[in-house]
Amino acid sequence: MAVKPTEAQITRYADMFAAMGTDARLRIVRLLLAAHPDGMVAGEIGAELGIPASTLSHHLEKLRNEDLVRVRRESTFLWYSANAEALQELLGFLYAECCTRNKAIQPQAIVTLCK
Repeated sequence: MAVKPTEAQITRYADMFAAMGTDARLRIVRLLLAAHPDGMVAGEIGAELGIPASTLSHHLEKLRNEDLVRVRRESTFLWYSANAEALQELLGFLYAECCTRNKAIQPQAIVTLCK
C-alpha cells in the first residue's frame, strides 16, 4: 500500500496546483518543460507567449515561490527552467490516488496521453 500523504504535503501540492491555476502560468510551465533542461531567458518566454515583462515577472515569481520553476543567473540574464523533480512529485501524488489505489483511471491511459 502506498504511503498516505501528510497534511503538510497535501497543502504543498494544493499550493503548487494553485500556482499553475492561471492559463498564463500553465503555458509558462509547459513552455519551460519543452525547453528542459536548458530553460529560457525571461525575454524569450515573454516573446513566445505574448506576456508583457511586468506581468511575466509576477507569474514567474509565483511559480518560483512554489518551487515549480528554478532560476539561475548567467551574466546579466536570468534563465528559468521547470523543476522537473517537483512536477514529478506533484504528478506522482495524483497518480497514486487515481491510478494505483482506486484505479479510477487505468495507468495505461496516462501513458497513452503522454505519448
